[in-house]
Amino acid sequence: MHHLYVHIPFCHRICPYCSFHKHTPGGTDMTAFVNALLKEMEKQPLRPKTIFFGGGTPTMLSDTHMERLLRGMRERVDVSDVVEFTMEANPRNITASKAAMMRDLGVTRVSLGVQAWDEATLKTLGRDHSPTEAEETWGVLCDAQFPSLNLDLMFSIPGQSLDAWRNTLEYTLASRPDHISAYNLNYEEDTDFFRRLKTGEFRLDEDRDADYFNLAIDMIESGGFEHYEISNYARPGYRSVHNEAYWLGEDYLGIGPGAFSTVDGKRWHNVKDTPRYMEMTLAGEDTATDIEELTPENRRTERFGLELRTARGLPLDLITAESRKMLETLREQGLLDFDEQFVRLTRSGKPLVDPIAVALMG
Repeated sequence: MHHLYVHIPFCHRICPYCSFHKHTPGGTDMTAFVNALLKEMEKQPLRPKTIFFGGGTPTMLSDTHMERLLRGMRERVDVSDVVEFTMEANPRNITASKAAMMRDLGVTRVSLGVQAWDEATLKTLGRDHSPTEAEETWGVLCDAQFPSLNLDLMFSIPGQSLDAWRNTLEYTLASRPDHISAYNLNYEEDTDFFRRLKTGEFRLDEDRDADYFNLAIDMIESGGFEHYEISNYARPGYRSVHNEAYWLGEDYLGIGPGAFSTVDGKRWHNVKDTPRYMEMTLAGEDTATDIEELTPENRRTERFGLELRTARGLPLDLITAESRKMLETLREQGLLDFDEQFVRLTRSGKPLVDPIAVALMG
């Protein structure tokens, strides 16, 4: 097993743009939830290279439940090969004591979901924190001396001006993170934002997206960061090992309700119903659902969509003879370049990664 993902689905408030399996805690028995996660970890021997706690909001767990989960995981999972252990965090639920406990129990990297540093944009996004709370939490994380810290940002948000995005980037760079993730807002089905897009309240604008994207590249690269994946930037030596594994198609096991896994050519996800997941897991039942065998063509399609997004690029040998002419055309248009091994997008090609991937698949 190469990589381990643990899904904590709880949020204080449901953001109107998020399509992940998540919900408010309601009356969930958190002790039973932690017990279910630990029991699922016992199903097979685990010796991961990376661990990633995502959500939802993992740091919503109380200090007591978080400590019990982290200690229990270390008793069940062989962590001797772990090179990176990431915890996603929300600005409203990190305290100095929780940060110190997480660091002492093996967390090496924290990803703070700030999204923006201005009140108006945070309000549009339905975030439950203020810029001041985010600043204070960032200070707590810096004081805890984690080996690596990431700031998560979003852009091209309804009502967000280019100047507001510039200010967010300036404040982010001044905060001196080791890694920055900057995501173009996507309108996912089954979200409030998607419904508002369909009614015409919000609108798509690829030119606007490109302006925000290019400003991010200019400013973040000027700050000494490497743009190593379409939405991700790292100081030298601080790339996300876990996320690179996804982009390069390595196996990973998902623990928790709704968590996806890809192992030995099979993909599945756990039931997307937290009470049902807990009930089944604690009863020793298998929670895997929608199991599919990944065909060579499935794998090839995914590689185009993922590896073309990376600085390393897409292996040239994946391009069929029929598509080589398109490859030359796209190079003449200044959208990509290639050598004997890899196809890489140029600065102009990066905003067009999806249509270019489709064009090259043949």
